[in-house]
Amino acid sequence: MADVPVYMVVNLHITDKDEYRKYEKSFFPILKKYGGEFLTYDDSAETLEGTIPREGRMILFTFPSEQAAKDWYADADYQAISEHRRAGTNMEFLTMVKGLPPRD
Repeated sequence: MADVPVYMVVNLHITDKDEYRKYEKSFFPILKKYGGEFLTYDDSAETLEGTIPREGRMILFTFPSEQAAKDWYADADYQAISEHRRAGTNMEFLTMVKGLPPRD
């Protein structure tokens, strides 16, 4: 079976901008290392139905495969910089959503 892209959906509230900025500065090179692509973020996402996530930032990025996403998350360098994210935010969720397989 061919790899399908996966999408990462994040909701967090920034509590310490300086700590979070340290995370942001190192995030993109590690994302690119695993073929990841940043899509967008929104500090004022609008919920049309259902329970509103904690106010804060919604972030979307993608990887070419589930394995690439898992390798990115397990990367020692990523885990090291994520300490800045943990120190500078309250995270509601970091969720992986699998894309649809190609149609024949």
